[in-house]
Amino acid sequence: MIAPNRLHWGCGSNARPGWINSDRQAAAGVDLCGDIRDGLALPDRSVDYAVAIHALQDLPWTDIPGALTELRRVLKPGGVLRLALPDMDRAIAAYRCGDLAYFVVPDEHAVTIGAKLVAQLIWYGSTRTPMNWDYAREVLEAAGFREVRRCAFGRTQSPFADIVSFDDRERETLFVEALA
Repeated sequence: MIAPNRLHWGCGSNARPGWINSDRQAAAGVDLCGDIRDGLALPDRSVDYAVAIHALQDLPWTDIPGALTELRRVLKPGGVLRLALPDMDRAIAAYRCGDLAYFVVPDEHAVTIGAKLVAQLIWYGSTRTPMNWDYAREVLEAAGFREVRRCAFGRTQSPFADIVSFDDRERETLFVEALA
């Protein structure tokens, strides 16, 4: 049996063997170093499935459609993209009900729940585009993805069980899968 081509886009320091690890910064284990906005050095339809864990939101709003189109380009027809995104709706709900424990921002950075909400939504300035389910679904569909689904932490509806192996930060994350 031939092993599938698996892409981990935006891997940062979490590169793993057996995956095509891609990031804009060179680091140990990064196989493809470059900015997705310039294109990925992969052939069309060459990847069976891909993950992007807490990476897409770091792009400016205007660059997200192109990045998703590029990810769809490298996925085989029927290939799966799994995204983990900071869930803005969940953060706002925690703020509205006064759930201070939801926020992972330490008190030395923000004391009040409103300040913690802002710090968490923009994650100290790295988040350029806050995300929620409606936006994720719309932008994925506009990029040509189909069967866009919300998923639970550690659960997939795809045939690729290890697509969830990078899942983290369950409490504040929106998990989405879509077919190319």
